[in-house]
Amino acid sequence: MGGMTGQPDGPQYYAVEQLREAQKRLLDLCQSLVLWRARVEKYRNTDLAAAKDAFDVLLSVRHGLAEALGESRLLLMEAEEYQTAITAGKLRDGLLGFNLMSGNYGPVYNTLHAFAQSLPVEGTTNAAIVGRLMNNIKLGYYPTDPDNIGLILRGIQFPEGITTNLLDPCCGCGKALRQIAQGNNCYAYGVELDESRAEEAQTCLHRVGFGSFFYSRISREAFHLMFLNPPYLSVLNEGGGKSRHEKRFLIESFPALAYGGLLIYVIPYYRLTPDICRVLADNFDDLSVWRFTDAEFKKFKQVAVFGIRKRRDWESQDTLWLERYAENPASIPSLTDLPEGRYALPGESLEVPMFQGAKFNRKELEQQLRRSASFTEMMPQRSELDDGNKRPLLPLSISQIGLVGGSGMINGLIECDSPHIIKGRIVKVIHKESEERFSSQGKHMGEEIRETIANKMIFNILTPKGFKALT
Repeated sequence: MGGMTGQPDGPQYYAVEQLREAQKRLLDLCQSLVLWRARVEKYRNTDLAAAKDAFDVLLSVRHGLAEALGESRLLLMEAEEYQTAITAGKLRDGLLGFNLMSGNYGPVYNTLHAFAQSLPVEGTTNAAIVGRLMNNIKLGYYPTDPDNIGLILRGIQFPEGITTNLLDPCCGCGKALRQIAQGNNCYAYGVELDESRAEEAQTCLHRVGFGSFFYSRISREAFHLMFLNPPYLSVLNEGGGKSRHEKRFLIESFPALAYGGLLIYVIPYYRLTPDICRVLADNFDDLSVWRFTDAEFKKFKQVAVFGIRKRRDWESQDTLWLERYAENPASIPSLTDLPEGRYALPGESLEVPMFQGAKFNRKELEQQLRRSASFTEMMPQRSELDDGNKRPLLPLSISQIGLVGGSGMINGLIECDSPHIIKGRIVKVIHKESEERFSSQGKHMGEEIRETIANKMIFNILTPKGFKALT
């Protein structure tokens, strides 16, 4: 990590960079709020149409300010600046209830401006935030606590006599999915970007795709359950991208889940943003949210969202009840209260014809080749080739005997009336020829030497009567 002030040389954490942008946006919008209120006042008695247009812009500016305060609140919670996050929420609520035609804009402007200036974007405060983020995360990887996985598992009802397919699009070391699958007649599939973790996952999951999930090839509607714990606290990538992965993973992974299949989506509670809640409500039924146990929740603020995949609703679904959990985490029930067998997996067999990671995986290729009937026919087992007597259809020619002997195929015990051991080899032989050269007048001009290289086949034979070499 580079320096903590200014623009560091290395990658920056999403929350830190976004807080800088939020500060700039808040300061600009504060200024615009005062300017457009002044324009409304300027035209209200002389040009009602212009006054209305200015008021519409004023409404838009307030909406932008409220949105920026809401985004700042989430970023501050991620950075563990909880008191400042509470202030952001109160300012947003107060701003939305403020009478825009009031003549008392001074206190509003001063309060919002002071808040924007107080955001922790520079100096030692910034260093403290980055330090906390570094302590909490390794490239966005949060291994899910086994005790909470046990509570999640208790709420799943597996079908009798059916092998279910489980998918984890960012499986890490594979331990969480293995804990869910073990003893429940499951086939566990995982995808992992980090190669060392992917290699470890191969030791505990049935199949693992190496590389980015977004560039993997995976069958649609083929899984009974999807456990999705996407990376959070993303660092900026080399191209400068700043998008969070929680939403992208959700949108791009759930098509692999069968209709009626169960989604278990593990994220920080404050990431229950309106856009994510919209995706969930439109594509999943029977949604519920459960808070991790106290010790884990205190560290990572994680919740598990359960939902059954349904056909997409094209009519807008209510999401306010889901969004409110991001405002009031104390209202989220604990995983310890999740009823046993609360969610049943589909009771039908599903095939996974395509599962291929973004990177070449030798072990995955071996498994695919073993399942390939055409490859088995093309390459029969070695034992089948070695069994029985194999004779040529026609007598071998001298040149063919030379090739077979030189290749080492004639190399071992020959059982016959006179048993012997034979080994063939080829050596290169150089033949030199010289010729005297004379001019047309008979004058000696020297000697011309020509070399020819030939292969000589030698069969060494060890018999009971001694050693022989045949050429």
